[in-house]
Amino acid sequence: MADAPSSGSKPVRFETHPDRYRHWQLTFPAEYGGAVARLAMNVKEDGGDYTLKLNSYDLGVDIELADALQRIRFENPAVKALIVTSTKDRIFSSGANIYMLGGSTHAFKVNFCKFTNETRLYLEEMSAESGIASVAALNGTASGGGYELALACDAIVLQDDGSSAVSLPEAPLLGVLPGTGGLTRLVDKRQVRRDLADVFSTLAEGIRGKRAVAWNLVDESPSRSQFDQSVKARVEAFVQNSRRWPHPPVILPALEVERSEKGAEYKYVSLKLDRAGRTATLILRGPSGPPPASPEDFAKAGAETWILRAFRELDDALLDLRFNQPEIGVIALETAGDAQAVLAMDRALHEHREDPLVREITLLVRRVLKRLDLTAKTFFARIGPGSCFAGTLLELALAADRVYMLDDDGVEVWASKLNAGAYPMSNGLSRLESRFLREPSRVARVLEHDGAFDTKRALDEGLVTFAPDDIDWEDEIRIAFEERASYSPDAMTGMEASLRFAGPETMETKIFGRLTAWQNWIFQRPNAVGARGALTLYGSPERPEFDYRRT
Repeated sequence: MADAPSSGSKPVRFETHPDRYRHWQLTFPAEYGGAVARLAMNVKEDGGDYTLKLNSYDLGVDIELADALQRIRFENPAVKALIVTSTKDRIFSSGANIYMLGGSTHAFKVNFCKFTNETRLYLEEMSAESGIASVAALNGTASGGGYELALACDAIVLQDDGSSAVSLPEAPLLGVLPGTGGLTRLVDKRQVRRDLADVFSTLAEGIRGKRAVAWNLVDESPSRSQFDQSVKARVEAFVQNSRRWPHPPVILPALEVERSEKGAEYKYVSLKLDRAGRTATLILRGPSGPPPASPEDFAKAGAETWILRAFRELDDALLDLRFNQPEIGVIALETAGDAQAVLAMDRALHEHREDPLVREITLLVRRVLKRLDLTAKTFFARIGPGSCFAGTLLELALAADRVYMLDDDGVEVWASKLNAGAYPMSNGLSRLESRFLREPSRVARVLEHDGAFDTKRALDEGLVTFAPDDIDWEDEIRIAFEERASYSPDAMTGMEASLRFAGPETMETKIFGRLTAWQNWIFQRPNAVGARGALTLYGSPERPEFDYRRT
């Protein structure tokens, strides 16, 4: 069950398939010869404890959307443009379901907004990096999260039928913010004037037609009779200008995982839970054989390519930790395997980086590493005998809040060319660049180093935080974990999110650092969720009661 807002609900699972979609219709219109995908929202109203009227959505709707975007990229390589629309007349989407939000735990609301934001960013990355631009074909009103989905597309066409409008009504109606990046995309992406954005964001009924175009809220607002033709013209232009080159399709099968109260076991990933200590260990195992030698071999290996399968498994484990393990606060990141096999895979990825399929695999790894960056858990990397923190897997250590490396012969870490920027963070910098903002010369020194970094050199170069010897190793790490798990989770979440994204601010860091932090706070305020709060009373005849003191 995907829509699990409360602690007593079933675990949230993030795998699905187009054959099981309840809320989206994924088709490939014949008129475009396979070059265009069409995602039409048709939300089934039965949402369990609430009704999903007017194409309002819950987590289950967004899980299907994320799955569809992933499958378009891997399984449908001929697609060069995407239409996002609705099957319902005069309604595109009314946004996140208010009754779902009103009845959800605080943690669920925050994680829901974060996952939804990540999915919107994947849609934008699909255009920027994979050459698949998208058109939001708004054949009806798009409000709240529905308009935010449209904002993530490359072009917005709003039907001018006298009633269809775009709006962000969260502040006036619910006492909260457009939590999936709406405010940021208005002024950063679409560069809507500040004063106009202020009016728009406090106007519950929204804006229609020509005024929406004049304020740059949408790109075009044709009449109902001209709507389909306008959408088609934009889609055809995107197809014509696409930089996408096809690759052999890669079918993404269901992940094989054994779950228990003690954690989860995948082929390459293990998640081990210590519920009493509120900690967990997340282990990623390296490849057992040589990498694909050519693009053709990558295509032949398909979804069983080590790096593709391992990072799909890691993604699933991270989402499991976010949504289903709220009391787990501190995660040990470990690797196991042959570092040389990992480096051989990195060399293959780098050598064939212009191949479309290899590029998609690398982009997927980038997305999963960002998911780790944005996960509200403490991550401590543990590097000991048998570890393979090399190249791509070194990124796991660089993403950690601290790195502990055993001071012992044979314990090593390795850098590769992929650490130079193949996996940028939300701030646009590599993890090495983010780590060494004060001393950028260290980045080149690490990348130019030929061979392994033993513990002493890794410590000297700033790649690790602490290097206990074998006498102190167990006790020092145990104490560090126990201490961290004893701190206020709220304080640690705020501290980690502030420390992880040094350097330049981007639209992504604004969304996750600034907007999400404010929404997190607002979601706990009585004005929104108190007994007389706007979110609590939504849909009732009673008016909310606000504490009007500004804070």
